Amino acid sequence: MTLATDHPRFYLGCAVWAHASWSGVLFPRGSRSADYLRLYSRRLTTVEGNTTFYAIPSAETVQRWVDETPPSFRFCFKLPRDISHQGPLAGRRRETDAFVQRMAPLGERLGPFFLQLPPGYSPHQMNDLASWLSAWNPAYRLAVEVRHPEWYAPQGEAALMALLEEHGIGRVLMDVRPLDLGPLPGAEEDLRRARDNKPDVPLHPLRSASFALVRYIGHPDVGRNDPLLDEWAARVRAWIAEGTTVFFFMHCPVERESPLLCRALQRRLDGTPGVPPLPWESARDDSEQLTLF
Repeated sequence: MTLATDHPRFYLGCAVWAHASWSGVLFPRGSRSADYLRLYSRRLTTVEGNTTFYAIPSAETVQRWVDETPPSFRFCFKLPRDISHQGPLAGRRRETDAFVQRMAPLGERLGPFFLQLPPGYSPHQMNDLASWLSAWNPAYRLAVEVRHPEWYAPQGEAALMALLEEHGIGRVLMDVRPLDLGPLPGAEEDLRRARDNKPDVPLHPLRSASFALVRYIGHPDVGRNDPLLDEWAARVRAWIAEGTTVFFFMHCPVERESPLLCRALQRRLDGTPGVPPLPWESARDDSEQLTLF
């Protein structure tokens, strides 16, 4: 199978495509949940498919996703936890192939898949990871996210990068620094929960493939992110100039703010070669054909 070549070098989106708090922010006020994916895919250009971590969609659902999104949109699906979090990866090859084949009808809409390794999965299991990666279908892009602290030490990181480069596999980059940008009245519990749930890992902006997949955990006071977004915009411009395709995903403890973080980064990148205009800027709310029933 040959997947379509990406012409844009930058894709921007959130962790999910459906959130009720986006009504009147990303979506027209009063939008129905049945319309969220179609509306989302005409405002942002990619989505981090966390839904597949918890359940594999039916073939009918996958076809509906094809029908509701433009060919330029990219889904970046997380491997199911039944593959990544249930013991050695090498014993899950059959399940891995079945999952990829279920998603295959999305065709050119498939961005990189990503494998999130559990916190206890350390460099001591490198042989297991290498065995699983050797069986990955190279027709599909893949990135790996590591959480154990030993992957960020010099020896573990060097071995990981060499393995990923050998197979043309990307490395997921997670930036949790915004969570330490200070308290915000009314959002203290959201920030605490985010710190508890997200790994406390350093940012090592390394690349091991022709693409990069970034997960940015933003502070809910959008303005406080400015210095870090400036830093990321400069890095993204440099990467694109070197030929790297970037998939950038905004998370936020207060989910309402995630699309606004997307717009804040996009405005820093407008006019950069390889960065298309954000569809959100030209979407006309009064012309949306919303579900009636």
